[in-house]
Amino acid sequence: MLHIEDVVVSPGRTGFYFDDQRAIKGGQWEEDGFTYRGEPLTEGFARIRQAGESISVQLVLDDGQVALGDCAAVQYSGCGGRDPLFLAQEYLPIVEDVLRTHFVGRPLLEFRQLCQELEEVRQPNGQPLHTAASYGISQAFLDAVAKARRILMTEVAAEEFQVPVIPEAVPIFTQSGDDRYLNVDRMILKQADVLPHGLFNNLRKKVGTSGELLLQYVQWLVQRIAKLGHPGYLPILHVDVYGTLGDAFPTTKELVGYLERLGEAAGPHTLRVEGPVDAGSKAAQIEALAQITKALDQRGRPVDIVADEWCNTLADIREFAQAGAGHVVQIKTPDLGSIHNSMEAVLVCGQHGVGAYLGGTCNETDRSAQVCVHAALAVRPQQMLAKPGMGVDEGFTVVYNEMQRTIAHLKRKGYRSANYQDR
Repeated sequence: MLHIEDVVVSPGRTGFYFDDQRAIKGGQWEEDGFTYRGEPLTEGFARIRQAGESISVQLVLDDGQVALGDCAAVQYSGCGGRDPLFLAQEYLPIVEDVLRTHFVGRPLLEFRQLCQELEEVRQPNGQPLHTAASYGISQAFLDAVAKARRILMTEVAAEEFQVPVIPEAVPIFTQSGDDRYLNVDRMILKQADVLPHGLFNNLRKKVGTSGELLLQYVQWLVQRIAKLGHPGYLPILHVDVYGTLGDAFPTTKELVGYLERLGEAAGPHTLRVEGPVDAGSKAAQIEALAQITKALDQRGRPVDIVADEWCNTLADIREFAQAGAGHVVQIKTPDLGSIHNSMEAVLVCGQHGVGAYLGGTCNETDRSAQVCVHAALAVRPQQMLAKPGMGVDEGFTVVYNEMQRTIAHLKRKGYRSANYQDR
């Protein structure tokens, strides 16, 4: 039985940036090249946009193998009920101390048991670990158990969650960032399954005070796919509006009417709208999204609503799913801390008849994205995010290639699609 013999931690950079969402939504800024000129509003930010930071965790096993994971936090840290800004120099000693104090010398038996023990660890101030720290450490745990057992991370996760191993791809969702036109061409040429995200995070400048800019964009998007796409290519359209539609349409009736028009413009594609409103608290968000979801269902469901803001933990996701607050729930992997929570969340959504989007953030790393591929192949969400970064090509390459490598290896080991059981 292999054990954790040593720990190596180091600072890293993520594939994107930390952005102060409160400042961006407030609109008191000016574009200055790739940055924003203005004052940050969220605690911990030195500027509205600053470089994303990560911590790499390397667990040295007693046979010399090294298991890897990366601690990373979401782009919009410190808002919507999320943990504060994750700065490497602040958390490096904490991450190393936790691992040396609690896990060096531990046998590598069960991945989930290690994760559950990790969640019980407290910082010197008595607070739980930052979710980004738990996220990266748990990735290394999954890799370590897989290396100790000489199997794939997908197989470890599937076995511990008692689900079948299915060697089939999970649809990949690509995000454009602000370059929502040229990046769409990249997505179409690479035949992304779901696109484009769009980063519609300001009402006046990006959505339109009556939603007219977003409507025009969806119309253009449909035309562009028809022009550049291969015959039969029909990706799902998924736009993230960061609560801005709630500002443009103050009543459920008005908002649903607009969403219906948007869904008609998206035809023949399925349209998903993420975060149509931000109600300011979890309870209010659940109530608002449940009302919108029910109203859309009564109209024949022209649009799928995706829950995001205020849905940050496994417990939150269970509440949203039980309430029918959205047709799909984004599982923003760094916000859930240990990655076993993200996998559990996918299964919880399925139990309540709600779709699961194994998301995360552009502000992750290549390593966290690779581990998430194995999580997705095990628990089978409706889609997963291409990450890190906003450049399309890089994130898509990391996720697509890791997925195809893993599927090929699973088939070599004898797994077949006939093993599939609809959960």
